[in-house]
Amino acid sequence: METTREMAANRLQSWDRRVIDDVDGKLRKSAVAITVVRRGEMYGIWVARRPKTMRNHANQFALPGGRCDAGETAIEAALRELHEEIGVELTQDAVIGVLDDYETRSGYLMTPVVCWVDEDPAIAPSPDEIGELFFVTFDELRRPPLFSTIPQSPRTLVALQIAGTVVHAPTAAVIYQFAEVVLAGRDTRVYDLEQPVFAWQ
Repeated sequence: METTREMAANRLQSWDRRVIDDVDGKLRKSAVAITVVRRGEMYGIWVARRPKTMRNHANQFALPGGRCDAGETAIEAALRELHEEIGVELTQDAVIGVLDDYETRSGYLMTPVVCWVDEDPAIAPSPDEIGELFFVTFDELRRPPLFSTIPQSPRTLVALQIAGTVVHAPTAAVIYQFAEVVLAGRDTRVYDLEQPVFAWQ
């Protein structure tokens, strides 16, 4: 059965979200938008590849998003970044839930905000933020993840075969949780899944 907006929202509303309490203020709060859109008969999400010219995370895969401004909630930041990066302006009515906080190796506290629109909005990607923008279908997201190990960490490394390549955590971790929780209805945590060494730098 194909996942509908109502099913997805119900799964997220019953989800016991893991919140990272950054009491020391060492992490930089950020938010990303996992945005479901409909293209013809297919549903999918947008995944970006950052420009090669970016100072940080150049050429890496990411979800539209970025650092939260002072006084800004994760939902507000995700919607703002979605508009700034790909030119899609959504209201909070499009937000159906929030997944677990994820701490990145580069020092960010990432909050994934799930949005859903039953249409294919026109996009206008910012060349400063987006090198390429991919529409990744639900069928792609349902592919089994790739798990492996690295000598630098006891944690399991996760990657996804999407967008014609292999995408690593942290992006792969939060998308994997979306696929598990929202699409499959499974209680899956990802906070202990590792990122490749290049993401540590």
